[in-house]
Amino acid sequence: MKTTPDRPAEASPPRPGVTPAGGGNAHAAGLSLPTRLVGPIVLGTLLNALNSSMIAVALVSIQQAFNPQGHGRIDTMWLVSGLYLATAVGQPTMGRLADRFGAKRIFCIGLAIVLIASALAPFAPSLGWLIASRVALGIGTSAAYPAGMAMIRTWSQRHANGATPTGGLGAISVAAQVAVAFGPPLGGALVQFAGWRAIFWINVPIVLLAFVLAWLWIPADVVPRGAQERRTLRGTLKELDLPGVALFVLTLASLLLFLQSVSHEPDWLLLVATLVLCPMLVGRERRAAAPLIDIRMLSDNRALTSTYLRCVGTYAVFYAIFYALPMWLQEAKHLSAADAGLVMLPVAGIGTVATMLATRLAHRHGSRPVLIIGSAMLCVGSVVMSFLTSAMPVWSIVLLSIVFGVPNGFNNLGNQAALYQSAPHDRIGTASGLYRTAQYVGGSLSFALVGLALGHPASDRGLRELAIVLAGISVLLLLNAASSRHLDAAASSISQQK
Repeated sequence: MKTTPDRPAEASPPRPGVTPAGGGNAHAAGLSLPTRLVGPIVLGTLLNALNSSMIAVALVSIQQAFNPQGHGRIDTMWLVSGLYLATAVGQPTMGRLADRFGAKRIFCIGLAIVLIASALAPFAPSLGWLIASRVALGIGTSAAYPAGMAMIRTWSQRHANGATPTGGLGAISVAAQVAVAFGPPLGGALVQFAGWRAIFWINVPIVLLAFVLAWLWIPADVVPRGAQERRTLRGTLKELDLPGVALFVLTLASLLLFLQSVSHEPDWLLLVATLVLCPMLVGRERRAAAPLIDIRMLSDNRALTSTYLRCVGTYAVFYAIFYALPMWLQEAKHLSAADAGLVMLPVAGIGTVATMLATRLAHRHGSRPVLIIGSAMLCVGSVVMSFLTSAMPVWSIVLLSIVFGVPNGFNNLGNQAALYQSAPHDRIGTASGLYRTAQYVGGSLSFALVGLALGHPASDRGLRELAIVLAGISVLLLLNAASSRHLDAAASSISQQK
């Protein structure tokens, strides 16, 4: 297989409307992001989405295995929350490690953690041990995205003068959406024919393939100055900012626990704890020499902060739709779980196609029109959802799923491109990790929204109230995208090599 040569391609004349990001020039458009780089990164990044979606169809079987009396549903749900919490914490931590110790090294270490967790989880003697394995799985899968973004950034700086590789970003986005789309059907088949343990075994061949390809194909890390000192135990602990990590974990855990309690009986002490811990975290990170969360970077970079806030809102709406509609289809419209899953399939399927279209649009005009279209379609879909009733035919709901598939692709690609353009070049790993953290914070907020609206058996009224709230959030997202002029810069295309 031919690889992209180290020397730059011959310069080609700039195309109208193309403004290279990050100081890139016009000849970058002629270069190709090599499959040997993109392939292992795509395999690594899809593991998190795949394990987030497959577990949904295995929860009942796992609960029956460890709690045959039907008790402990809340404990079983920590299989989901534990992975989300680990991912929210692990993404910025792994991004920090990738920036400091080398992206390829951290990428491979993350895959090794996933391999160990996936091999041990099927033998868990209790639910607690299984939850611990899921937490380890979340930490391991956290490495691929920030490390992958750092490796793409390094390649772009060497071969394309920092131009934004929309093709590579699109491939990562498509891989995640495909994993989300086919995770439930794949998980259902595995559980039905091989039991719940198979959803962990399936990771093993994927991890082995990704590890081998990364080891053989991805260029070695360039060791930065002072790396030898940072490899000492004291240097490593200093770089990890353990007090900041501890405060980050406590803050997120308190927030998640409070959000989970909202649908039943809100635990206000947890909210108070979150409000107390949050300024403590900010104060610590402002004083830290090597902070986990660079507060100064966020305060000085409004474009990056805006991207994170937009990401929280986008995923709060998306996850609320993704979880609320199946509940309503099963409890109000009385569809089977399998049929409800098929109705939701266009959300991810159309999202994959929409990502390809969004990639072309971002290349020509920047991420602003991509985000405007995505947010506008969220508004349209949320308004239409407010008029749904259980008496409507299924095909009309399938059409709504198709509508929601468009913002799924456009907003995901648009926000990733905005992140790539606004993040400091030497902090892309950390910034990418925080982007995923923002995504899971948005997911946590969606659980509270769904719980408040559909905490009891889902009804047309509950779905309508939820849709109105989601429409309001979507309007705010649309206004943000329309008023953010920093999103105008077009991204130079670096197409993925076939």
